Amino acid sequence: MRPTLRQLEYIVAVHQLGGFGLAADLLHVSQPSLSNQIAAVEADLGVRLFTRGRSGAQATAKGLEFIHRARRILAEVANLRSVMTSDLPFGGRLRLGTLPSIGPYLLPQVMRALHRDQPDLRVIVREENTLSLDEGIRNGRFDAIISTPEDHPNTWQRPLFTEALWVAVATDHPIAALKQVTAADLTGQRLLTLDTGHRLARIVYGLAGLSGGIVSNDYEGTSLDSILLMAATGAGVAVLPDLFARRQAIHREEVAVRPLAMADANRGISLMFPADQPVDDSRKRLVAAIRDAASALHLAVAAE
Repeated sequence: MRPTLRQLEYIVAVHQLGGFGLAADLLHVSQPSLSNQIAAVEADLGVRLFTRGRSGAQATAKGLEFIHRARRILAEVANLRSVMTSDLPFGGRLRLGTLPSIGPYLLPQVMRALHRDQPDLRVIVREENTLSLDEGIRNGRFDAIISTPEDHPNTWQRPLFTEALWVAVATDHPIAALKQVTAADLTGQRLLTLDTGHRLARIVYGLAGLSGGIVSNDYEGTSLDSILLMAATGAGVAVLPDLFARRQAIHREEVAVRPLAMADANRGISLMFPADQPVDDSRKRLVAAIRDAASALHLAVAAE
């Protein structure tokens, strides 16, 4: 009966590596054997999963749908094995996705607490943007994610904390002379933010609408560091989340960082799990560990 789990692994590996030869090397099989197995799946299903060319293998539209579902199946099988063979929380391995603006500043404290309380638990952390985190929690690549809850519907969610927003400008910018920044101060200003794959960008567009500011696509940053550098050159006003602003930006000499005093100048952060998995004490302990770390960093921690 096709496809088998091994065939699913072959197809996912070809997509990840972009070629049959690389996938065969990774999985320690011959390339003809791997190619024949994938061809058998294609023949059985009556669809073409990959187009082959000199540049490698590219998944077709049907192939991408297959790969998305295959990843979920493989992740569920791996989780089943882990849970059945281990008494540790999360089967002994937690794959945690987080926003890049959260991870470096919050997770070191969380990891210390988890290691102290559960020394045998292995935690694998990846930083990705909002859209990639959502894809990862749905296809089984992540066991849990730390992100903005609005972007991940139909997940099991627990609020963690609320982050205020700050602005950063060049040291000779008029805003640098202020103690805090209001909506009136942003009128006519160019606001700098990340690309629209991040919730922060959508928040900034909302703030621009409330204040009369301008968000230009020509000034989208790929990271918070990049929009900070653009602000330092006088390109505009960077809007930054609280953790990044207080833990990093405020120490930079080339910019002035000021709190943003506006309605809705904040973002909520939650911990999310797949909705179809059972709720147990391991989830609750993880929520508590993150909230404790957030409280130590003087964030507005959510109540249960």
